[in-house]
Amino acid sequence: MDRGTGAIRRRAAVVLAALTASGLLAVAVPGQAQAFSADSCEGRKIRTFTFSTGAVKLYKDGGWLCAMTFPKSGGAKRTMMVSIQARGFGAVVDKGKYTHHAGPVRTYAGTRKVWIKGQVGRGAYESSSWKRY
Repeated sequence: MDRGTGAIRRRAAVVLAALTASGLLAVAVPGQAQAFSADSCEGRKIRTFTFSTGAVKLYKDGGWLCAMTFPKSGGAKRTMMVSIQARGFGAVVDKGKYTHHAGPVRTYAGTRKVWIKGQVGRGAYESSSWKRY
């Protein structure tokens, strides 16, 4: 009987180890479990900040904020930038030469205030202060 009990304990230990490992992988890699389109922001649009050459659109999905910069008119590639920074963390920035939009950039803000920037060519938008959305 002792051999049977030992085998059961070993099997239980192996099963417990496998479940623990799969649980740790699920916690360690949450970003891969979320589908995120590289061309758009998830959630609902909550604000649009307009400026002379374009607009920054801000989206919210739970505690996540996502921002994109769009030009006023289409055309050739031009320098565009979008940035979002949750207070206490570094900014998430996308800058380059684009025809359609810069971004999306995404950060978890929770209840933190954020600073938002956008640029199309020489025109730009920048938050006047830290704001909560």
